[in-house]
Amino acid sequence: MNTNRALIQPPLLTSEKSLKTLVENRTVYSLNHCELNIFETYETSTSVPLQFNDFVVTSMLRGKKVMHLFDDPGFVYLPGETVVIPSNVAMKIDFPEASKNNPTQCLALAIDPKKITDTLHFLNERYPKEGDNQFWQLNYQNYFFYNNIELATTINKLIKECMSVSITKDALADLTLQELLIRIIQTQTATAVSEGSFSQTNNPMNPVIEFIRQNLKEKFSMKLLSEKACMSTTSFYRFFKRELGMTPVEFIINEKIKCAKQLLKNPSMQINEICYLSGFEDCNYFIRLFKKHEGITPKQYQLLYVN
Repeated sequence: MNTNRALIQPPLLTSEKSLKTLVENRTVYSLNHCELNIFETYETSTSVPLQFNDFVVTSMLRGKKVMHLFDDPGFVYLPGETVVIPSNVAMKIDFPEASKNNPTQCLALAIDPKKITDTLHFLNERYPKEGDNQFWQLNYQNYFFYNNIELATTINKLIKECMSVSITKDALADLTLQELLIRIIQTQTATAVSEGSFSQTNNPMNPVIEFIRQNLKEKFSMKLLSEKACMSTTSFYRFFKRELGMTPVEFIINEKIKCAKQLLKNPSMQINEICYLSGFEDCNYFIRLFKKHEGITPKQYQLLYVN
């Protein structure tokens, strides 16, 4: 179970009389530098083709579908998850559970490539990254991730602007598109850190991340961590949050919870022992924090792995 998936507020479904098709019924909202597509499907179907000429950010809003991208195995796509897709990439989609009573709804936000180029140029010029050959860029290999609150909030804002009738909607949408691209890059970085592929880069945060993971029982201070990064405390905090989209404290908590989840897969370990080994000093605090993150208590999580 994972509740670290922030949900996007879905728009109202299309009225039945207005549906043009029951499979990927499409509603389009066009702005100067982006196009919001809302797709709805009301019956089971397989291998439905879809392709966009521009870079696309897709997010599930309702229901379930199975995505087939590149040469990778198909994967289940659920609300709270986002997939980014390069331009002119063909995808095929299965809808194993769609029905009139259980429709799927998904958004696809196509972004003008010039807007992406201009935003990345602005970020690299005004907010250059530390380290050799480190740039703001989209990672097309890291295309699937769970929504965090910041990313979901930004997508919600874009939906609102795209559907707005205000004369300022293009200007507001442009600003939000910049924010969205930053959030995506930060989320991709955080995903790479979680999966271990971030260590293959020469980012100055690598020694800090490795130090945290190897010393979860330490009492970390910003002074200690900033020294590991060879930065001032202020610069380190700002840089860490800009890179990963979260504060060092939030990252440390996430790593402790991640460690606890691994330990909880052993049914013979006691909760208080797991609490200590994952870096928590107070068991009651650990239980409350774990439930806040995962939606269930550590004991309930452990029982999921008992045969």
